[in-house]
Amino acid sequence: PDHASIMNTASADPYNATVTGREEINPQLIILRVQPDLELFAFTPGQFAVLGLLAGEVRVPEADAEEPSGKPDRMIRRAYSIASSSVERSYLEFYLTLVTSGELTPRLFALRPGNRVFLSPKASGLFTLDRTPPGKGVLLVATGTGLAPYISMLRTLLIHDTQRRFVVLQGARCSWDLGYRAELESLARIRPNFTYLPSITRPHLDPHFRGRTGRIQTLLAEGAVEEVSGLTLNPALMDAFLCGNPEMIREVKELLVARGFVPDHGKQPGTLHVEEYW
Repeated sequence: PDHASIMNTASADPYNATVTGREEINPQLIILRVQPDLELFAFTPGQFAVLGLLAGEVRVPEADAEEPSGKPDRMIRRAYSIASSSVERSYLEFYLTLVTSGELTPRLFALRPGNRVFLSPKASGLFTLDRTPPGKGVLLVATGTGLAPYISMLRTLLIHDTQRRFVVLQGARCSWDLGYRAELESLARIRPNFTYLPSITRPHLDPHFRGRTGRIQTLLAEGAVEEVSGLTLNPALMDAFLCGNPEMIREVKELLVARGFVPDHGKQPGTLHVEEYW
């Protein structure tokens, strides 16, 4: 069924936003722009919003087979970090990875500009720079789409913050999985207070990549951040943010705790901030 027929089966339009842009990084990674019908809510970079689609919506062909639920008008909702700047007032941007066994991403991946979607009326989350003292350096560690909240932080803050040091450590399997790479490389060229350190773990599949190779846990342990940025992994000088793969988070957390970083505890901010992605 198409979007129109599904919407007509519901008593009212279940959707309150429209897809205005879709950029494919590779078949498993997309950047989706969504514009709400009403004025866009204010948010703090690092927060997330909820996207939703009805269970009856079409899925991409590469999705795993799904048991028919018999409830096409059930709304499937999931939270995703916002990648756009909080200064951008016309749309929200989301960086999404296809989970073929998932309920929502196979439907989100089928969306094209003009299609409708549910968007939560507000953003949530504490994974923001509000917990970090102004002027203190920030290490932003990401795998996969865990990069999204950092893109929002950088797009919002690097415009006018020329003092605070930002370091992004981004890990992926191959260079074509490094979403936002061109933008981050450009930012690193024009902003002396920003260092970008991408690394891939499958260089045998990507022999033309000229950057670092290996897991970002290993790069951190070997001192690559200090070497490239000149910053010391010292909780008195910087806060660390971790977002992405649970295994990466666990290992990097152990490494940083051994260096004296203290994880947030409830509403009590520490020097180590974690956003679990799945």
